[in-house]
Amino acid sequence: MKRRLVCALTCCLLAVGLGAANYLPPPQQFVLANGLTVLLHQDSELPLVSFRLLVPGAGTVDEQADGLADLTAQLLLKGTTKRSATQVAEELDRLGVTLRSGAQEEFAEMSGSSLSENFARMLALASECLLEPAFAPEEFARERQRRIDAIRQVQDDPAQAVRQYFRKVYFRGHPLGSLKAGTEPALRQLTVEQVRAFYQLALRPEKAVLAVCGRIEARELKRMLALTLGRWPRPGALRAQAAMPAFPAVASRTCVLIDKPDASQAYFVLGVPGLPFGDKAGAEADVMNTLFGGRFTSWLNSELRIKRGLTYGARSSLQSWRPGGILTVSSYTKNDKIGEMLAITFELLAKGRKEGFSDLEAESARNYILGQFPPSLESLNSKTRAYTDLFFYGLGFQYYDDLMSRVARAQAAEVNQLAKSLLPEQNYVLVVVGKAEDIRLQLAPFGPFQEKKIVAGDF
Repeated sequence: MKRRLVCALTCCLLAVGLGAANYLPPPQQFVLANGLTVLLHQDSELPLVSFRLLVPGAGTVDEQADGLADLTAQLLLKGTTKRSATQVAEELDRLGVTLRSGAQEEFAEMSGSSLSENFARMLALASECLLEPAFAPEEFARERQRRIDAIRQVQDDPAQAVRQYFRKVYFRGHPLGSLKAGTEPALRQLTVEQVRAFYQLALRPEKAVLAVCGRIEARELKRMLALTLGRWPRPGALRAQAAMPAFPAVASRTCVLIDKPDASQAYFVLGVPGLPFGDKAGAEADVMNTLFGGRFTSWLNSELRIKRGLTYGARSSLQSWRPGGILTVSSYTKNDKIGEMLAITFELLAKGRKEGFSDLEAESARNYILGQFPPSLESLNSKTRAYTDLFFYGLGFQYYDDLMSRVARAQAAEVNQLAKSLLPEQNYVLVVVGKAEDIRLQLAPFGPFQEKKIVAGDF
């Protein structure tokens, strides 16, 4: 009785405290003449400034050829019309700043951090890279070859290959099935002219959002932007951006075995539909995932690693986009143990659906999430990411306060109801990479497997 009273009081205190948590203070917001939205959070605790620029319509789902979006974004930092790639790198080193660019599925991004005294020069350099890229043929050829080499290395690493193959199998023809790095055949056919065309078409300011956090005042930032990103032109009419298609249905078992004859271990990824970004059941899903495979003491890791010593790590994770999400379960073990590992995994999934998690387990997961979350928004970089993500998904800047409040109130009954629909039973995608000769028979109970060679190079 005493323990229950303490637990109830703890939950009440957490709920009250979270009501005023203000994890992400509302930023100052203004729009430049070219349509670029700017979000500013002033934080004078340290003499640092970070920024993140998010550009919708320039992600991998928007590309016309595999690998084009991320290659274009990466090449922004490989030379401008005024500086070579080496000179850009030397200037970054001289200023002691970090600057990155790349493409995610739904957008391209550029981010950087510097001492506040160097922010103006970093922003000027970032603007030069974004607005005046050289796309030099020699840099294009060098970066393309680097990616081809990296893809070949992935094919020799089953831990990475299994995730690449899973993505291709699960999304089968959907834009999210296009891997960020591209494929070797697609990369070999890409031209620098395609990069330039994609840049002109996709990287525009009208829908972009820039978040700046740190020791800088609004008036100072506006002055800097007038000389830099405020000059980002809007060439021609804004192109219509197609909505991402609905995800493929998982209406049966789809199982693929990727044969790697020299593999001494077998790796698997099991996946089913999850939740879209910002779904109202996100709090219960986080609690459920934490308990099932999202922390070291989860069901999955405790059973497969701690109790049985089958692996050094087993986990489940949730990944979300606008139209939907996926729940994945993954691990690895010796070739002769993969059948045992999968059998235990499916037993735990069945237990989660039928028995669910106890009140004490739900309390433990709530406390774990509530304890782990605040540090995830402490850095300036994490704040710029959070501001731009929430703006892009239209969730409002109080989203994380509301989410943690819902986590604090999540009860086992609600979590277990969600587990019945999320944890897979009959319909799933299962991809295994290993030595087919040693593991083929062990996989038979889990579905008819299509078999492929890892050297095929088709991811």
